[in-house]
Amino acid sequence: MRLSDCYNFHDFRKLAQQRLPGPIFNYIDGAADDEVTLRQNTASFERCDLVPNVLRGVETIDMSVTVMGQKLAMPLYCSPTALQRLFHHTGERAVAAAAAKFGTMFGVSSLGTVSLEELRKAYDTPQVYQFYFHRDRGLNRAMMQRAKEAGVEVMMLTVDSITGGNRERDLRTGFSIPFKLTLAGMYQFAIKPMWGINYVTHEGFKLPQLDRHVDMSGGAMSIGRYFTEMLDPSMNWDDVAEMVQLWNGQFCLKGIMSVADARRAVQIGCTGIVLSNHGGRQLDGSRAPFDQLAEIVDAVGDQIDVVMDGGIQRGTHVLKALSLGAKAVGVGRFYLYPLAAAGQAGVERALGLMRAEIERGMKLMGCRSIDQLSRENLRFR
Repeated sequence: MRLSDCYNFHDFRKLAQQRLPGPIFNYIDGAADDEVTLRQNTASFERCDLVPNVLRGVETIDMSVTVMGQKLAMPLYCSPTALQRLFHHTGERAVAAAAAKFGTMFGVSSLGTVSLEELRKAYDTPQVYQFYFHRDRGLNRAMMQRAKEAGVEVMMLTVDSITGGNRERDLRTGFSIPFKLTLAGMYQFAIKPMWGINYVTHEGFKLPQLDRHVDMSGGAMSIGRYFTEMLDPSMNWDDVAEMVQLWNGQFCLKGIMSVADARRAVQIGCTGIVLSNHGGRQLDGSRAPFDQLAEIVDAVGDQIDVVMDGGIQRGTHVLKALSLGAKAVGVGRFYLYPLAAAGQAGVERALGLMRAEIERGMKLMGCRSIDQLSRENLRFR
């Protein structure tokens, strides 16, 4: 199978599975507990039907949006995700370059493998910094100041990860950071030699957002231990309100799912919220963001930018979310599989296919611009 054989999410996933060692593929692919929420995130879109209009003169299509002060050429952005250079040696560099080519936003994680300063200097497309709240308050302030000095446009605080989800696939494979080859996993890497060749012939793996502050040289630290030992489960609304004031700019909370929390985000001065259950990787059994979207838009959509991620695999999924009132949508696995399969070329192909799907869908819906999408275009089963 080649990149040119990939036409949709499932094709990219299949190619990534062929090219990645099992433990790394399962880290991307897996979720918490029984992975019920992972499946429901996409299934939720299937319970909603599109009702198109015709004869609307759709020779030109404008799919641009403005979200959290950022003008995007398409209503989809690359959500920040961790450890990208384990999936492909180009990592965040490939994702940033592809996002810039398509005029959309990309994110850098606290657990990113390329420094946010390097990416900010190389690409002028909007950049999000996804931040975890650590027990060390001084570390939190230092990391925020660093992002501010780098010129990051949007601060994104993840609020649904005060402890790690029970990701049983990772427990079975022993997946950890920094990545360490083990005898038990050697066979998986032996049958996927290109990954190993790329891993050892390119620059060493590192976590540059944390390396000034956290000593990870003493051996492998599991993903679960990072969340459990370093992140602060006592984080509360007062802590976040202080961060919003300190940042004094575009600030969103990722992982909001209840109306009460959405209203509180408005009260403390956030400019955006991301409805998300972390791709089903945290609380299994939690509600799908798409199913919760209308309720939250109705409550706060006129006061704050409401964004969602989770389960998006098609352009029609994007159109359904926008019709319910989302300002834009974020994707994770959607670009991670093509990244793992083919680096920047893979991400560009995935974004290009998605852009074409959104444009085609808008024409078939009878909508020339995003603001013409509405709930009149939807029916729920």
